[in-house]
Amino acid sequence: MLKIVSARDYDDMSRKAANIISAQVILKPDTVLGLATGSTPIGAYHQLIDWYKKGDVDFSQVRTYNLDEYRGLSHDDPQSYHYFMRDNFFDHINIDLNNTHVPDGANPDAEAACAEYDKMVADAGYPDLQLLGIGNNGHIGFNEPDDHFSKGTHCVDLTESTIKANSRLFEREEDVPRQAYTMGVQTIMYARMILVVANGAAKAQAVHDMCFGPVTPQCPASILQLHPNVVLVADKEALSLCE
Repeated sequence: MLKIVSARDYDDMSRKAANIISAQVILKPDTVLGLATGSTPIGAYHQLIDWYKKGDVDFSQVRTYNLDEYRGLSHDDPQSYHYFMRDNFFDHINIDLNNTHVPDGANPDAEAACAEYDKMVADAGYPDLQLLGIGNNGHIGFNEPDDHFSKGTHCVDLTESTIKANSRLFEREEDVPRQAYTMGVQTIMYARMILVVANGAAKAQAVHDMCFGPVTPQCPASILQLHPNVVLVADKEALSLCE
């Protein structure tokens, strides 16, 4: 079941999403969170930091597993998602960094890196709550449009549209890595609850197709229609084609 929560704007979307995450952590202090990167979730992370500083939420027992990482980037590379998570979230809350996990982009052996990450996520029992953004082309994690749905963690070639979208975070487009390790669609679907955040008119078509289009790997997010517990928090622009 997919529940849609409408937000006025980015800040309202971020607050509503952070409310859902904090409620999960308060109800189950040793929650396993699946986390996402990109610009969309940053507002939610910053809201959670604010509430942590006010004493409203405690992350000391929380374990986290991120969706993806660029292949070829070490944890301390400022463009890596490991660095992104510390900079935007982990370094500002009381989480044990040993309980935070991101695929090992520095491991050139794709098969080994992906198998290791799959085992870690499975051993944790899969996320209680998985946070997702959605790409302009309907990707979740780095699962790009394809002729099939992926299963476990795997190495992907990034599409030109994704490279272009992510280039805003790099000095030059040619600096964007061409491959990434990403949790597969099947792994994402194992989460007990999925929270999707989306904002802006550029996401409107993908949001519509995710919620109301056919379930097809051409829009990877559309598989979320088959999950029993999905909440989409999106602003009016992102929901503009859903009315």
